[in-house]
Amino acid sequence: MAAALPPAPVVTASEFLVLVQESGGAIIEETLIQLLPVFIIAAGVGIFVAKVGRFPYTIALLLTGLVLSVLATTTGQFGRLIDIRLSDELIFLVLLPPLLFEGAATTDLERLRRNIVPVLTLAVLGLAIAVVLLGVVGTYVFGAVAPGFTLLLALLFASMALPTDPVSVLALFEELGAPERLSVLVEGESLVNDGVGVVLFSTFLVLVEEGAPTSRLFDPAEIARIVLDVAVVSLGGLLVGLLTGYAVYSVMRELDEHMTEIVLTFVLAYGSFVLAEHYLHVSGVIATVVAGLFIGNRGADYAMSPQTKVSIFNSLETAAFLVNTFIFIMIGVTTPVDTLAAHGRLILLAIPLVLLVRAAIVYPLTALTNQFVEPTVSTAYQHVLVWGGLHGSIPIALVLGLPRTLASGAPFPLREELRAMVFGVAAFSLVVQGLTMSNLLDRLGVVTRSEATELYELLLGRARAVDEALEAAERLHAAGEIPDAVYEDFTAEYEREKADLNRTISALLSEQPDLAREQLLAGERQVLQHEKSAIMDAMRRGVVSDDVGERLLEETDLKLDRVRDGESTVAGSEEGYTEFWRQRAAEYGLESELEAEAAEEAALKGGPDGEDAETDPGDEA
Repeated sequence: MAAALPPAPVVTASEFLVLVQESGGAIIEETLIQLLPVFIIAAGVGIFVAKVGRFPYTIALLLTGLVLSVLATTTGQFGRLIDIRLSDELIFLVLLPPLLFEGAATTDLERLRRNIVPVLTLAVLGLAIAVVLLGVVGTYVFGAVAPGFTLLLALLFASMALPTDPVSVLALFEELGAPERLSVLVEGESLVNDGVGVVLFSTFLVLVEEGAPTSRLFDPAEIARIVLDVAVVSLGGLLVGLLTGYAVYSVMRELDEHMTEIVLTFVLAYGSFVLAEHYLHVSGVIATVVAGLFIGNRGADYAMSPQTKVSIFNSLETAAFLVNTFIFIMIGVTTPVDTLAAHGRLILLAIPLVLLVRAAIVYPLTALTNQFVEPTVSTAYQHVLVWGGLHGSIPIALVLGLPRTLASGAPFPLREELRAMVFGVAAFSLVVQGLTMSNLLDRLGVVTRSEATELYELLLGRARAVDEALEAAERLHAAGEIPDAVYEDFTAEYEREKADLNRTISALLSEQPDLAREQLLAGERQVLQHEKSAIMDAMRRGVVSDDVGERLLEETDLKLDRVRDGESTVAGSEEGYTEFWRQRAAEYGLESELEAEAAEEAALKGGPDGEDAETDPGDEA
């Protein structure tokens, strides 16, 4: 007869809550103790970079982590210094959303729209072709060193290693001050192709786990299913990003409380990712990027006060900096140095092969898109696109997600080899390509942000600060919080500075016609967007009928198209564009009255009465 089991201890509800609180407190304490060394090291690296000068902070963090990893492997003395496990869940769920959101929110949607053809061509078509090319070639190259390296495993490796990483690219290009268009091309591609890469990786991983034969890849039905999966997941992520972004935007339009709007922004960053990835099973990466683009552009223009805009973007920048700091140290610390050494031959084959495939895609596809877009992507920019395609957190997150066993219970084939190859490619791209990027830009003659542009940004930023200070002083004075004498002295000082700033900005723009034209077009786009919003609001309120509103919107869109093509609708003292209302007023018989009033106004000003005015070619449009 079996021995009776001892009675289970009785735990009351209050005792259970105490146990949960105690265990939770221990976990939090342990986590804080583990995080502290990370940021102590980061502070030391930051001091070193500040003293040394122009050295990429993120690369310095990575190198420090690699040194710690080497010391831990060789001496066994530093293994417990940072004992945090870098997992795919940690990267995707905690670290990636704020980085993607911040990168998208600070991307100019108009500039991205103007470069959308090369961006999407490289991010979607280019990545798909590159994965197939690396998979086919890698089957023979890697198979010669590691028997059993099938086409399916080679495709799986390609889908992990080839997507360019927005975390690395955004951090590095921001530090180098890369030209705006080059940044948009590289960052735009990296923000988009990760969603496609994750879908391809998931598809190939399922086939490997099922033990599917290689011949299944050549089945037209299987190919069609993969293409359909990519389309559905990508478009689904796009829709989720648009809907969640619009929902938060609608709430923010009715608010004027910057702290609450900061919270809503972070809810959107994480919420769009979780909703898409874990509930709707579409691309969380694309959803977060689209939501960030929506809030960072339309939300910033129409739903944020100046104070809210500063608060939100400062908070996003701080969060991105902290996450970047953590992730680059952890990539270095968790790099399996011993595994890399054991599979060095595979890594030495993988690095040049990834670069060659990258080059084989960038040059032909940009040459193709150059036939259809203006301005074209220069050869120098193409070189940067090849060398600047860094691979970091996304590939590492994917390879960390490889299971140990197949669905049948058998060990996952060549798991350690794949892990070593992805870490090796990532380490090379971040360290070697990252460290040489500045020199490459100099050798190619790619001008980073000019002194004139930096000075203009400085002047414009200070001018906005002065305007906000004057508005705040007026509010405080109206509320009786500052006396009249202090208010007068304060406003006099700031008004003098504002006048000096305006004169300096005007002098700078007169000396820099290209900068002046760029700022004119940028300002005109924003004004026309506000004009369009006002017309739509008037239609909603019934101030204008739908047919009249549609005609006005059509005209505003026409103006926007001209501005996007680089043609201003503002022509100094003359009409740069003849609006529709002028034609209708003339048909009604009011033209002579308008001309008489214009002549009278010109006479009062002592200027010409308009008889020498020339007809602008755009007037006949």
